[in-house]
Amino acid sequence: MQRRSGSNKGRQGSNAPSQRQLRAGELVRRALADVVSRGNIRDPELNDRSFSVTEVRMSPDLRHATCFVAPLGHGDAEALAAALTRVRAFLRGQLSKEVTFKFMPDLTFEPDTSFDNAEAIDRLLHRPEVARDLSTGDEAGEED
Repeated sequence: MQRRSGSNKGRQGSNAPSQRQLRAGELVRRALADVVSRGNIRDPELNDRSFSVTEVRMSPDLRHATCFVAPLGHGDAEALAAALTRVRAFLRGQLSKEVTFKFMPDLTFEPDTSFDNAEAIDRLLHRPEVARDLSTGDEAGEED
């Protein structure tokens, strides 16, 4: 009988995160959101700032966590990520009180640009040229 490996290496072309990585990432995301919502961070740039931790991606060994953050409303996501990077040691310490891992992951913060990308696509789809092309395509399909 052949032994099955728990890694993703056996899957063809699959670099998708494992269930373990997904569960750990969601656990860290929720705990990090709780820590941030308490308002214990003593950084002047983060005091009155509202932001969301949209996703946390864990490395396969669960020792590194990439946290994607987005400002609520309009704001500079790059500056937000830089400010959170400055206080990551504090956040990691607070996180260790919330979750139990064999090794507490190192945190890195990246700006989440998915909302900006979605907004750009939405604006593009609502342009008059696109609406005209879509209506012409629908009429041509009905005549067949």
